[in-house]
Amino acid sequence: MNENLYESDVWRIFRIMAEFVEGFETLEKTEKAVSVWGSARVKKNDKWYRKAVKTGRLLAEKGYSVITGGGPGIMEAANKGAMLAKGNSIGINIELPHEQKPNPYIKTLISCRYFFTRKVMFLKYARGFIIFPGGFGTLDEFTETITLIQTGRIHRFPVVLVGSDYWKGLVDWIRENVLGRNYIDRKDLKLFCIVDEPEDAVRCIEAFYEKQPMNSDM
Repeated sequence: MNENLYESDVWRIFRIMAEFVEGFETLEKTEKAVSVWGSARVKKNDKWYRKAVKTGRLLAEKGYSVITGGGPGIMEAANKGAMLAKGNSIGINIELPHEQKPNPYIKTLISCRYFFTRKVMFLKYARGFIIFPGGFGTLDEFTETITLIQTGRIHRFPVVLVGSDYWKGLVDWIRENVLGRNYIDRKDLKLFCIVDEPEDAVRCIEAFYEKQPMNSDM
């Protein structure tokens, strides 16, 4: 075995542990939060940016902390909305080769080197997920979340897709091909809902917890 490679892998384990410890210590008192995901490429004049700002504000007004990936676009918009409502605005940023700078609307910032530790933070401390249009990263977060819920690895939380015109093609494909080939059960299509307006997204979160209490275990 290459000794240098072994040492590198061993030290990587310690870096991963340190990243988890920092995240857990920073967020351990976050009891009621919603993670908001979506494209980093959305501009300020885009309708999704405006709707994400409103979503962040409505969540904060309901007493939720708002967790995002800490970057620009939808992430910035949701953090901005939470900040405007004087709520707890959390950003979990990722270190990338092309630097992603944290947006200026974050009250609590965590910086992650690894995507998988970052996603644990998104999931462990959130009690709901609101997902705006986005690219591969957004799709990854969406599918991993519903997979963890489907397999019982985490307790069921409300997962809300915003933008029926954007998500329709994907949902139709899932229904026709994935469900159509019996790769999932019909009940799995109920692991998420689709809305178009911020008020409806927040209402989905609230309605879910009117039926059952919040559970803090991941």
